[in-house]
Amino acid sequence: MNQVKTICVCGAGTMGSGIAQVAAQSGFNAIQYDLSEAMLEKSKAGIEKNLDFLISKQKITADQKQEILSKIIFTTKVEDCKADVIIEAIIENKQAKTDLFNKLAEINDANVVLATNTSSISVTEIAAGVNVPENVAGMHFFNPAPLMKLVEVVKGEQTKQEVMDVLVDLSKKMGKTPVVCKDAPGFIVNRVARHYYLEGMKLVEMGLADVSTIDAVMEASGFKMGPFKLMDLIGMDINYGVSNIVWEALDKPKRLTPSPVQKAKVDAGELGRKTGKGFYQY
Repeated sequence: MNQVKTICVCGAGTMGSGIAQVAAQSGFNAIQYDLSEAMLEKSKAGIEKNLDFLISKQKITADQKQEILSKIIFTTKVEDCKADVIIEAIIENKQAKTDLFNKLAEINDANVVLATNTSSISVTEIAAGVNVPENVAGMHFFNPAPLMKLVEVVKGEQTKQEVMDVLVDLSKKMGKTPVVCKDAPGFIVNRVARHYYLEGMKLVEMGLADVSTIDAVMEASGFKMGPFKLMDLIGMDINYGVSNIVWEALDKPKRLTPSPVQKAKVDAGELGRKTGKGFYQY
């Protein structure tokens, strides 16, 4: 495969925006694609705000900010999505991801790398519906993408080794720490982290401790964020969705049953920071 020069990020939500920023900051040409012009405008404003913060911390100069912004093209046209590596960060829906990859495979080189940022859907299952399954792998960033160093590079059953090598190398060039894993429900982080969230919510449900106490104790024990603050940051809908996908993929074990405490938050539209209210008020 040729050296990666252009990266296309599909989806201009928080994660997609962050990945596009990381790509441009790392010196790559970046294309940010979304169906919504409003989302693209929000993404651009968010990236500018993040870069202004870096200027205030003397991490970059004003000239470097302009150089980074000049490397990003924002588009609502799928035909503009021509790149060496495409990273999708759209909704957590297998069919939507598969359909998008098939559209992108048609307009790109036969060796285009199709990376999914899914946090919980099987990479193998996504790839199974794609015309070039061997080009599909997982590249799972963590929120916020510009700050979090870890990237899970996930090998599906049909993923060719060359694709894995490209994504591991790309992760390093983006200043990230890649961890390679085979496709499995929740991969590594989301599989292990389920208990962090679920046990916290179980304590609340049983009336044994409150949200702020649990967070304070976990942070005092060494975790950077307590489970409730972390759920608010990630987004209640996303976190609850991952819990359901992992639970169902593992044949619904009792220990991983999604929490009714979190379901109530999702049903009430209290999704965390992005809505101004979750377990905490913002």
